[in-house]
Amino acid sequence: MHYLRVAICRRGWTLYLLPMFAMLFLASGRTLAVAQDATHPASGFVGSETCATCHEDVAKKLGDNPHSRIEAMHGKAGASCESCHGPGKAHVDGGGDVTKIINPAKANPKQISETCLTCHAGAHPNFQQSNHAKAGVSCVSCHSVHAAKVEKSLLKAQQPDLCFTCHADQKASFNQLFHHKTQEGLIKCSDCHDSHGTFEDKQLRTTADKNAVCTKCHTETRGPFVFEHVPVKAEGCMACHTPHGSQNARLLNVPNVNQLCNQCHSAVAAGTVHGQGAGSSDQPPCIGCHNFIHGSNINPAFIR
Repeated sequence: MHYLRVAICRRGWTLYLLPMFAMLFLASGRTLAVAQDATHPASGFVGSETCATCHEDVAKKLGDNPHSRIEAMHGKAGASCESCHGPGKAHVDGGGDVTKIINPAKANPKQISETCLTCHAGAHPNFQQSNHAKAGVSCVSCHSVHAAKVEKSLLKAQQPDLCFTCHADQKASFNQLFHHKTQEGLIKCSDCHDSHGTFEDKQLRTTADKNAVCTKCHTETRGPFVFEHVPVKAEGCMACHTPHGSQNARLLNVPNVNQLCNQCHSAVAAGTVHGQGAGSSDQPPCIGCHNFIHGSNINPAFIR
């Protein structure tokens, strides 16, 4: 009976693993086929040299492009013109017929993304579920292989100007008196957001500690503390702060710190030892006494 169970178990694993091995085999076979096709014109591929006979100006600019360097590393079977534009034989035989070749600038976003992800899926595994992909934003909306303005990542423009082409509302936030120094070049949008998609809201960079996107710079608020301020751990930094820009010097969600505290502590702030009542314009600031508002190692009321 024991041997029967072992046999069934092994057979189960075999049935489970066979499809996985089959997928790996097919994927490796497809990669090999692409590499072979790129060097065999009979399969529809003509090679980058043929493309350069008509597109000489474009070919010259690609000399130091990352895609061209990859092609050279792999014996001209890597990321060539036809990796993005498709097999060129019909295009060449048609005397340059533009309907016989893929033009990423005119292709639909899904087709463009699928083409790019054949190579870049490992670096950007979540792109298809990202807000950008769902909104029909494709790779060439931000990147340009032939006319990049920023060599790193082949971006069409520098951040944040590139992001502001769509996110004009956020540009208005950054124009407020108090803001993160993004337009000044101190930080970039991509320091906090991953444009290729994450499992977090607003495409924030994914971390085990959801506050780590903020605390990697604001280390004094990181903790851990003996006495934790519950909202910091439960709701995160943006329960109190608005990161792009604010009327408050600490980038709070409201202009006055007491207004923020009174949203949770109104019963305490109105009267009693706190004096002048909740919301009063002359009420001393809560943080005048409760200095360590992010957490304290000394006092459970966060008093110095």
